[in-house]
Amino acid sequence: MGKLTDGKSGTIAKAEAPAKGQRFVWDDHRDAPRGFALRITAAGGKAFVLQYTVEGRQRRKTIGDWPTWTLESARAEARDLAQRIDRGDDPLEAKRRRKAEPTMADLAGEWLDKQTGLKSIGTIRGLVNNDIVPTLGDLKVTDVRRRDVIDMVEAKAERAPRSAAQLLIYARKILSYAADREIIPVNPVADLKPTSITVKGQRNPLKANPRARVLDHDEIRAFWTKADTSDLHRLTALCLKLVLVTGQRPGEVAGMHQDEISGRWWTIPAERRGKTDSAQEVYLSDTALEIIADAKAELERLHKRRKEPWSGFIFEARPGAPITNAALARAVLRAGETLGDRGETDGRGRWRPHDLRRTMRTELSACKVRPDIAEIVTGHVIPGIRGVYDRHDFKNERQAALEAWDARLSRIVTGQDPDAPQAENVVMLEVNT
Repeated sequence: MGKLTDGKSGTIAKAEAPAKGQRFVWDDHRDAPRGFALRITAAGGKAFVLQYTVEGRQRRKTIGDWPTWTLESARAEARDLAQRIDRGDDPLEAKRRRKAEPTMADLAGEWLDKQTGLKSIGTIRGLVNNDIVPTLGDLKVTDVRRRDVIDMVEAKAERAPRSAAQLLIYARKILSYAADREIIPVNPVADLKPTSITVKGQRNPLKANPRARVLDHDEIRAFWTKADTSDLHRLTALCLKLVLVTGQRPGEVAGMHQDEISGRWWTIPAERRGKTDSAQEVYLSDTALEIIADAKAELERLHKRRKEPWSGFIFEARPGAPITNAALARAVLRAGETLGDRGETDGRGRWRPHDLRRTMRTELSACKVRPDIAEIVTGHVIPGIRGVYDRHDFKNERQAALEAWDARLSRIVTGQDPDAPQAENVVMLEVNT
């Protein structure tokens, strides 16, 4: 026991290593707290430590190696630790807890594992693994600050504003998940709004401009008549036509199964509908039934060649699996000019599969279909009190709306005036592709 001294001739420099194990040289300097010592290993390593007792258990905290830590700085650190211990803190326990804290990569993975059954899980996983984890993944969740998230989202917004808006949503959800489980006391971005994000002086760069693209009558006619001469796969062309005829979401049409069809009604089960938790009943017009019949005929031809049983999907891409929404989008992008898409030449932009649905909804208004019925036909939820209390199915009205659209589409495709009074005998649409 004695005073530790620094310098080339001090006790620290002269302290000899033990033959094995380790030895301690305790410091009784008036500025050193009780338990402060120099630890020397058999290999000659020297480090400052503080030995203390918490709830009857003796513990030892390493302050740092000598000479990286000077004696003076180590004593000061030891005094600070001793004061914290007197207040009830345990530095080693705090270090253990700190080490056990999850990183953002750990937390994001745990959160992703709980997002089961979501149709958008692929998009979510991509944003998490390609943006959140590379940027914030190494940080402890407790170290993530509001500024960290803002910087990440703003960097994304420079390249992809719409994806940046989604990135902010999922970063907020992950940190809310951490707050709910008391990993952090509060979500640092709980109230962070898209309007807080700035990119090169742009005001509200994350605001998504609602897509308004619809096909004009010339484009509808070109799409309908040229689909059979384009390089679209026959089932893909038929699927896209059924989107236009029924007005349902492309993914819902692509996943149509034989078991969902009963007579003239197609019931899309709730689990296949991404934006609502209820089933949707769709009236199948003559044109819709003809499209389905042609798809089945094509499937029969394909399966005879494959010698495999049919899975029941009307628009089967491969045995047991339907065409995907992404595949529809790629097909339209590839065959747009062949299908008569004039969007690039007149500044409206290329049309996408979902624009067929928007076109159909627009044409329902031209058919003088009541707005609420048109919304029900296309599968939108009626908002407010009416949506909660009015449980009438409006099946007759929906049938009448789809039959009116069938007749109008027939006139558009055959080059007639679509606003002329409807004749008693409507010309059937040619849907073979």
